[in-house]
Amino acid sequence: MGKLAVRALRVVLVAVFAGTVFVQVLMVWVLVSGSDPEDGSLPLTPLRVIAVLGMVSVQVALFGVWRLVTMVRRGTVFSPAAFRYVDAVIGAIVAAALLWFTVTAINAPGQRDDPGVTVIMGGIGLAILGVALIVLVLRMLLAQAVARDVEAVRLRAELDEVI
Repeated sequence: MGKLAVRALRVVLVAVFAGTVFVQVLMVWVLVSGSDPEDGSLPLTPLRVIAVLGMVSVQVALFGVWRLVTMVRRGTVFSPAAFRYVDAVIGAIVAAALLWFTVTAINAPGQRDDPGVTVIMGGIGLAILGVALIVLVLRMLLAQAVARDVEAVRLRAELDEVI
């Protein structure tokens, strides 16, 4: 991975992180100020709490990606240490999907006249879980690469002994 690509990715990660912190601050401020609408159309307080938790899941994923990019840059990504960051990214994506399904469940009673919105929201939740599965497959590929790297080091050591 080139220096330009790493820098560009880090700029994007920092921008997204700053955006999530901004949203969290706004949501916490609204929660503390207690400015829910009085008509009771939607339970906004739970949705705001879910939004804050959703931003936390995004931040965990961003941290994991940042660490993985650092490992790629240093050439240490093919090591067992990378698995904890990949696992953190997978966990964050699954948490985001569960939060989305919670939003869908909260929103569903208001969509009785138009259940298509609930179906679409459920589909989005499944798509988020699909991303977690894709990252899980990539984790399996990383595990195979780490195993091959360990095997190559062992074979080099054996070859050095023979020579």
